[in-house]
Amino acid sequence: MRKSRFTDEQIVAILKEAEKTGQTSELIRRHGIAKETFYRWRRKFGGLEVSDAKRLRALEEENRRLKRVVADQALNIQVLKDVLGKEW
Repeated sequence: MRKSRFTDEQIVAILKEAEKTGQTSELIRRHGIAKETFYRWRRKFGGLEVSDAKRLRALEEENRRLKRVVADQALNIQVLKDVLGKEW
């Protein structure tokens, strides 16, 4: 997955600025982001503080890591079943 050029702190700051000024088109142009990106950020980070955004990012990373562990375990179980299920 591609890494964002903006940190969570920058995204939250941009969204707060948009709430304060109400001029999204000018803000989008100034920061060089697409309109879709802005609204995706607003859906994901809207109403969050910087600490909340960092915590959200950490939880997403932990969830991704745990899903990988579960997939590896499921694969190991399947291999063991295949090996033990065969008649020697």
